[in-house]
Amino acid sequence: MPLLNNFLFFMVRYCLNMKFHAMELPRLIVIGEKILDDFEKFLRSISNTRKISIISGKYVKNMIQKKIMKVLSSSNVQCFWHIATSNDLESINELQKKINLDRSKIIVGIGGGRSVDIAKMISFKLAKQFISIPTSASHDGIASPFVSIRGNKPYSVVANAPLGVFVDIDIIKSAPKRLLASGCGDLIANIIAIHDWKLGRDKTGEYFGEYAANLANMSSKILIENTKNFAKNGCDVRIIVEALISAGVASCIAGSSRPCSGSEHLFSHALDIIAPGIGLHGEKCGIGSIMMAKLQGQDWKKIANALLNVGAPTTAKQIGIKPKTLAKALIMARGLRPERYTILHESDMNEKKAIKLAKSTLVL
Repeated sequence: MPLLNNFLFFMVRYCLNMKFHAMELPRLIVIGEKILDDFEKFLRSISNTRKISIISGKYVKNMIQKKIMKVLSSSNVQCFWHIATSNDLESINELQKKINLDRSKIIVGIGGGRSVDIAKMISFKLAKQFISIPTSASHDGIASPFVSIRGNKPYSVVANAPLGVFVDIDIIKSAPKRLLASGCGDLIANIIAIHDWKLGRDKTGEYFGEYAANLANMSSKILIENTKNFAKNGCDVRIIVEALISAGVASCIAGSSRPCSGSEHLFSHALDIIAPGIGLHGEKCGIGSIMMAKLQGQDWKKIANALLNVGAPTTAKQIGIKPKTLAKALIMARGLRPERYTILHESDMNEKKAIKLAKSTLVL
C-alpha cells in the first residue's frame, strides 16, 4: 500500500508539472446526400436522450423544421426549437436561460456560423452535449471547439467540440454560392496560420503540434489543388465540407485555434471592429491571406488565383472596404492578440506600409 501511495503521489506531481493540452474530438461524423431522414438514427447512435433543444435562425427553421419534426415524430424525442438572433453575450445569455428550462441533454445547432456557434457556446456553459448540423460551408467551425463572440471587440473562446456532426450535402448545395466561397477563404488561410504558428515556436518557444499543423495544411492544399477544376466545373461541395471538418479536427488536436487562425484572422477581426457587417468572415480571411503571404515570403499569387477560381473576392473593393479602413485594420491587427506571435510582430506596420502592401498584392 505505501508503494502504491508513493506511485500515485509521483504521478500527481508529474501531471501537475508537465505541459499538456486536452484533445476533445467529435465522436461521430456523418456526411451524405439527402440524408436528413436518417437524423433520428444518427441521434440514437450517439445518445438515448428523450429531449433535445434546437437552435437555428428563422430562415433555417422555416426551411427544415417540418422535416426534422417528422423524422423525430416516431422516436418519442421531445424537441424544443429556439431562434438565434445575435451572437453577442447578452443575447446568448437570454437564450441560455430559456434552453435551461427545457431540461434537455443535447443541444443541436442547425444553420450557418452564428447558430452553430451559439449552440456550441450554450452547450458548453450548461454542460450539455452538442451536435452540429451545418446548412452552409462558410467556415471551419463545423467541427471545431471554438466560438466567435461579439463583445466590445470580436473574439474567439474555447467551448465544446461537437459530440456529432451531421452534414446533408444536398442542403449545403442549396445555400448561396458566396457562402461556399467564403468557406474556401477560411480554408486557404490555414497556410498563413501554420507559418505564423511556426514563427511562434521559433521566436517564443510556443508549443507547435506537427500533426495538427500537417492536417490543417493538407486541408488547404487539397482545396488549392482542386480549384482549377472548380473554376471549370463548379465547386465540389463534398471536398470543401470534408476539408472544413478536417481543419476543425486539427484545432481539436492542437488544443487551440493555431492551425487555422493567424495574422489573416487578426486582420479579419480588426475589420469586424472597424467596419462591422462588411464582408463574410472567410472573405476577409482570404483577402488577409493574400497580403500576409507577401509578408511571409510565400506565393501570394497562388493564393489569389485559388480564391479567384472558387469565386471568392481578392480585392478590398469587392466587399466594400475602403483603403483607409484596410490600412487601419492592418495596423490594429497585431494588438488584438499580442500574446500570439505572427508575421505582424516582424512588421512595424503604419498607414503608408499598409497601403503599399495592399497595392503590391493587388488587394487595392
